Amino acid sequence: MTAQEQFPGWNWNDPDALAARMDAVTEDVACCNKLESVADAVPRSRADLAALGVTGIEFAAFRTEHPEGLGTDIVSVSCGEDATEPGKVYRVDGKSLFTQLDIGEPLPFEDGSVDWVYAEHLIEHVPLLTAVYWLTEVKRILAPGGLLRITTPDLRKYVDGYVGESGFFARHRRRLRVMRLGPPMPERKAFMFNQIFYLYGHRWIYDHDELAYVLTEAGFDQDKIQDREYRVGARTDVADMDSSFRNDETIYLEVTG
Repeated sequence: MTAQEQFPGWNWNDPDALAARMDAVTEDVACCNKLESVADAVPRSRADLAALGVTGIEFAAFRTEHPEGLGTDIVSVSCGEDATEPGKVYRVDGKSLFTQLDIGEPLPFEDGSVDWVYAEHLIEHVPLLTAVYWLTEVKRILAPGGLLRITTPDLRKYVDGYVGESGFFARHRRRLRVMRLGPPMPERKAFMFNQIFYLYGHRWIYDHDELAYVLTEAGFDQDKIQDREYRVGARTDVADMDSSFRNDETIYLEVTG
């Protein structure tokens, strides 16, 4: 079977059409087999969160893998005709806690109410000012000494792939092909550089310095920002949440509140 037969209508050169495809993929991922209402109101205080067994928040996650995590996303999770509603807490597939949140709005949690926050490949999907606002809210809800681990595509890896001979572009195309995310990507260097900006609904791309900038704008201490590696960090339980998907292109940063 040819790539065209496997992925009919897929055109890497049409970012708008592929964005619609990615939205459809997200809707499929946001479906579950079992959806239970756990609380009619989002827990706000540290004590309320603890009563649900929650110590931290994972953003952009329909199913957090952390046993003490509360997953959140702007998209609702659905089960047949039932779907989550903002302002409530649900259990997805009998395991993961979830609440629907918009990171462009004030977070419903009290100051210092969580020990950790995790966000994988989220910040690049919102405008810069929204990112700073959200991180300001994250800083507010973290307990003193609490940990934020944030990951996003690394612009430096793309620049090095374009101007140098690192082999990153070839490895990245091969990885996505193995994962069957569409037909093989074009080998043109300019395409590979452009796609990180214009595909997947991306709004702002970061390197270490740009990510450090938004973190310090949000109130985090520059001296507490640390580069990390895939599944390596100050807390093993948080670092272990890193997915292998696209870890070749990812920058990992941690900072304490």
